[in-house]
Amino acid sequence: MQVRLKDWLGFWLSLYKRFMANRGAGNAAALTYTTLFAVVPMMTVTFAMLSAVPAFQGVGEEIQGFIFHNFVPSTGETVQEYLREFTTQARQLTWFGVGLLAVTAFLMLVTIEKTFNVIWRVRQPRRGMSSFLLYWAILSLGPLLLGAGFAVSTYIASLSLISGPDAVVGAKTLLGFTPLLSSFAAFTLLYAAVPNTRVPLRHALLGGLFSAVLFEIAKALFGLYVRLFPGYHLIYGAFATVPLFLVWIYLSWLIVLLGAELVYGLSQPRHWRRDPVPKGLILLVVLRLLLKRQQKGEALHYGDMQRAGWRLPEDEWGQVLDFLEREHLACKAGGGGWVLCRDLHTFPVHQLLECSPWPLPSLSQLPAQLDEPWYPALREGLQRLQAEREAQFGTSLADWLTGKG
Repeated sequence: MQVRLKDWLGFWLSLYKRFMANRGAGNAAALTYTTLFAVVPMMTVTFAMLSAVPAFQGVGEEIQGFIFHNFVPSTGETVQEYLREFTTQARQLTWFGVGLLAVTAFLMLVTIEKTFNVIWRVRQPRRGMSSFLLYWAILSLGPLLLGAGFAVSTYIASLSLISGPDAVVGAKTLLGFTPLLSSFAAFTLLYAAVPNTRVPLRHALLGGLFSAVLFEIAKALFGLYVRLFPGYHLIYGAFATVPLFLVWIYLSWLIVLLGAELVYGLSQPRHWRRDPVPKGLILLVVLRLLLKRQQKGEALHYGDMQRAGWRLPEDEWGQVLDFLEREHLACKAGGGGWVLCRDLHTFPVHQLLECSPWPLPSLSQLPAQLDEPWYPALREGLQRLQAEREAQFGTSLADWLTGKG
């Protein structure tokens, strides 16, 4: 029980550290700034796509009202009026102006993908036609699917079994969970589709549930704060709605990015989170496997590391290969594999240790056992190095500082 609790606390602590290391708060602020400029273009594109289908006439306004009523606390009605006016004016633009709005919405999606790729340590972002098709599908098919889903849900809600006098007991209560289910579906889709890497659906579902619940809690607390502490009206007056709306967007992006860190963390091997191997040793493991593959005339893939018993996180695999590529020790081969591009017989060990960004671990940091042919020699060398260091610097600090050592 204590081991499980320790693992659970360690997992959340590592998640928080990664969130801070990835500048989660700064990225949320950048996305808030981007959202402020992209919200009107996104709404304009959505209304334009829905108006192209006669069956969806008027659905856009209903969707907008549903979103602001259920997903934006307290100040949503005022902001909705402002955005409706902006969107109405945007519909009067020429095709060139509408194209610029679409580009703005497109750039917002690019920013979101870049932020997610940083979290997942994706080395190769989407490019060219694949990137364009994904964003175009979101901007074109997204509003149509949203309109179809909203029309179906409206029809279901109007059935007598749901809202009539003969309604099933608990039906209205279930309808009250519609915002939570919508958030859950949206977050899950976001975590599963946006990163340019394979995300296990189970992890995306857990992350979507976590973010959806946290989103509902944050919405309730934010609305409570607005009602109980109305002092912001004395400061900003009629302008108070705008900063509150920006704060809410910022909190929403914090929740989204925290959920993304959770989804990524769930994908990491549990034993690796508990007993991580120093990266300096991982570097030597990768080089040994590259040398072994070279002798067979084959390239090394991430899956080969897994099959060799090294279930290291994919981001650490990427960091090691980035270093080897910079030092011209390894290069990418066809099919996504890696091969040595230098003869290791002419490359001394001390040169690798000097240029490595990961210093040699101390004896206390070394694992007790490691099934690697070079590990006994490394451990013996570090023991001799430590003994020599103690002999050279074994005098007291006071004597050494005064030149008596």
